[in-house]
Amino acid sequence: MATKSKAKSASTVAERLDALSNLQRIDSEIDRLLTVRGELPLEVEDLEDEISGLQTRINKLTDELNEIETEISDRKNAQKDAQAAILGYKEKQNNVRNNREFESLSKEIEYQELEIQLHEKKSKEAKYRAEQKKEVLDEAIAKVDKRKEDLVAKKSELDAIVAETEKDEEKLRKQSEKAKKKIDDHLQTAYDRLRENAKNGLAVVPVDRNSCGGCFNRIPPQRQLDIVQKKKIIVCEHCGRILVPSENFED
Repeated sequence: MATKSKAKSASTVAERLDALSNLQRIDSEIDRLLTVRGELPLEVEDLEDEISGLQTRINKLTDELNEIETEISDRKNAQKDAQAAILGYKEKQNNVRNNREFESLSKEIEYQELEIQLHEKKSKEAKYRAEQKKEVLDEAIAKVDKRKEDLVAKKSELDAIVAETEKDEEKLRKQSEKAKKKIDDHLQTAYDRLRENAKNGLAVVPVDRNSCGGCFNRIPPQRQLDIVQKKKIIVCEHCGRILVPSENFED
C-alpha cells in the first residue's frame, strides 16, 4: 500500500490533472446514465413508503373493526342472557309465597329489560361505527390497490431503463475505479467533496471562453496561462472547482 501511495505522489502535476480530468469524464457519463432514469427511483421509493403507510392503516382499521364486531356479538349474547333471565324470573313468579318475593322478582325483570334496551342501543351505535369504519377501510384498500398498480408500472418502467443502461454503467464504474487508482488520496478526497457539493457533479472543469466551466466566472489571463502549463493544481476562486485546459475534455 505504501509503495502504491508513493507511486501516486511521484506522478507529475500534469499527470495528476489528466487523471482527474479522465475520472471526471467517466463519472459525468455515469451521472448522465443515472439522469436517464430521472425521478423514477424516487417515485418508486415514495410509492413503496405510501403503500407501507396505507397497509399499516388498513391493519389498524381492520383491528378496530374486529373489536367493534366483537362488541356487537358480546352485546347480542348479553341480550339473550337477559331474555333467558327474564323467563326464569317470570317462571319463579308463578311459585312465589308472598308479594314481597313477587315484587323482588319484578324488579329483577325490570332491570333485565333495561339491560336489553341498553345493549340494543349500544349495538346500534356500534353498528353505525362499524359502517363508518368499513367505509374508510374500503377506501384505504382501494387506494392501496391503485398505488400497487402504479408501483408495478413504475418498477417496470425503471427496470426497462436499468436493463438498457446497466451494462454501460457497470463498465463505466469499473473504469472509474481504475481511474481513481491513479490519483492520490488527498486529491481523491477533494474531488469527492467537490462532486458531492456541486449540483451537476462537476469537480473538474475546463476553462471555456476564458471562463470557469463550472460557475462561468471569468479567469484572469495569467491564471489561464498557469492552467495551460499544468505545473500546479489551480482551483476556481469563485466555486472551488479544479481547473484544467479545455483540451483535457476534448475527444
